[in-house]
Amino acid sequence: MIWVLLLVAWGAAVVSCIRLCLVAARAGLLPDASSDAARRAADGHELTLYEAAFLSGGPHRVVDLTLVTMHLRRRLLLAHTGWATVVDPEGRDEMERAVMRAIGPEGQSPIPPVRAAAATADAVRALADRLVAAGLAAPGGAGDGVAAAVRAVRGAALLVVATGAAALLIPGQVGGPGGPMMSLPVWFGPPLALTLGCLAIARMEVHPYSSTWASPAGQRLLAAYESPAADMDHGVLAAFAVRGVRAVTDPALRAALGGGPAVPGP
Repeated sequence: MIWVLLLVAWGAAVVSCIRLCLVAARAGLLPDASSDAARRAADGHELTLYEAAFLSGGPHRVVDLTLVTMHLRRRLLLAHTGWATVVDPEGRDEMERAVMRAIGPEGQSPIPPVRAAAATADAVRALADRLVAAGLAAPGGAGDGVAAAVRAVRGAALLVVATGAAALLIPGQVGGPGGPMMSLPVWFGPPLALTLGCLAIARMEVHPYSSTWASPAGQRLLAAYESPAADMDHGVLAAFAVRGVRAVTDPALRAALGGGPAVPGP
């Protein structure tokens, strides 16, 4: 019976850890998977606001950045009720025009469907393709796959602990020095160490798991990213590109973007 439990523990540990390594390597998230060309691209590349937004939060962050940009520049009104209303229908670039098309000819729409529609627009896909080609973005995002693989490794670690505990409860395990009871840590310790070590490496190399849009080269650029413009709006937009709705201090705007309820005025 102990051998069955041991095989289950080892199998879960090995399979889950291999899966995590394969998912991270396939997505280009591990440092060894970054090519020299990607490193050189990162060294000479200056991120635009849209690029920083995509690498930080993917297509939806790009759309939210566009909405906030248009709101701050009085071309769009984002109400705390969660609706977007067009003020100036003239889009300044392809992203803004994609948002206008998502809002529709009536000039007003709830924000969630606008976000969903604009996130799949050609302009956003072209931005993603450019960043992937430059080695700055992980193909297809990778956060969901990596997060699922990490959860599998965590589950395997818990399974190892559970099987080890079950082995302790099997009758006849009490023995003298070197007996079966003393051997259990030797048998179940390695798979537990394997899963915990894999989790520690994942924590250092690919965290945060659920929002991994940037490759290692892109993450280095994000870490050093600063707004290239000096005006106040650009500084606010740069903070939003990297941090998302957490960077918004206006409670009504936060509510409009789904980041929390608006605080009523006096």
